[in-house]
Amino acid sequence: MVGFGEPSPSACAPHIIPISATMLEDPTYATAPFDHAQADIILRSSDNIDFRVFKLFLSLASPFFETLFNIPQPADENVDQEVKDGLAVIPVTEDSKTLDALLRFCYPCTLADDPNLELLKDAMDVLEAARKYSLDVIEKKARKAIVNPKILEVEPLRCFVIAHRGRLREETQLTARYTLTQPLIPSWFQEIELLTATDLLSLLTYHKKCGDAVYALKLDISWITSHYGSSEGCSWLSDRYSRYSCGCPKPNTSRYKLFDESHPQWWDDFMEETFTALRDKPCKETVQASAEQTVQIVKAQECRVCSPQITEGMRDFLDLFTRKIEEAVSRIEFELNF
Repeated sequence: MVGFGEPSPSACAPHIIPISATMLEDPTYATAPFDHAQADIILRSSDNIDFRVFKLFLSLASPFFETLFNIPQPADENVDQEVKDGLAVIPVTEDSKTLDALLRFCYPCTLADDPNLELLKDAMDVLEAARKYSLDVIEKKARKAIVNPKILEVEPLRCFVIAHRGRLREETQLTARYTLTQPLIPSWFQEIELLTATDLLSLLTYHKKCGDAVYALKLDISWITSHYGSSEGCSWLSDRYSRYSCGCPKPNTSRYKLFDESHPQWWDDFMEETFTALRDKPCKETVQASAEQTVQIVKAQECRVCSPQITEGMRDFLDLFTRKIEEAVSRIEFELNF
């Protein structure tokens, strides 16, 4: 039986695929379009599904398949080559779900729609198969799927592991940046076992460096005074320019005092709690969550000075704060070892 599953078809020796319980069952045909009566070869998945496919489509998509199909077939009938319905059967190591996705990319769009790779596991499997069979265009699509915002924003750590495992430089840098939305010490997830201790240490080191870079904004708040220019520019933090008096509690001392003006306690609380949270998650989402919480607290206090101004004032400050965070983090680069 002629098989393939290695990176190069030049080796003529059959590739031995371990026998599983599924393989002992009678093979069944795949669904359309991989059940065509005019197909000229059969690819059998590891879970015993037969795909009737056209050599031409696969050869045009991949030099691997082109070379494989040009290897002369033995004329000796005693050679162990399985034939089904008059077609040679070639076993592959991919399961039917991965093989179906791979073949859909190889087929013309008029015959098969591109598969949906919104599930990260599917993207990883297709990436590995595309690389093995020299399907460069499909590899690019799988790489794009790994950094799909729909997946990346929800599961950045899993995306990072897959990008790193695939030695994808740009994708690894991008996904590392997105992991900053997660705690410094991540919870266990299945793919974490694909990382070495050195790889994980590199990610944690990057995360801590980003946290330190953002925390430095707390030590020097001149970026705030430079933005506002004067106390009038941040009048939402003071009752100096209001006809009413602020009834909010005031701090005795403050690290975040601006233009030597008194300001409410909630301002100090917001800044202190936000910077503490940023050490663990140095990203704009941390500030946004903290700002939303503060707005709700201040509105609930019904202060005649602060409550009416907090939404607009915090919106402007949030733009400044997130921009500074992005600048600080952008100066830190995840160190690749490949």
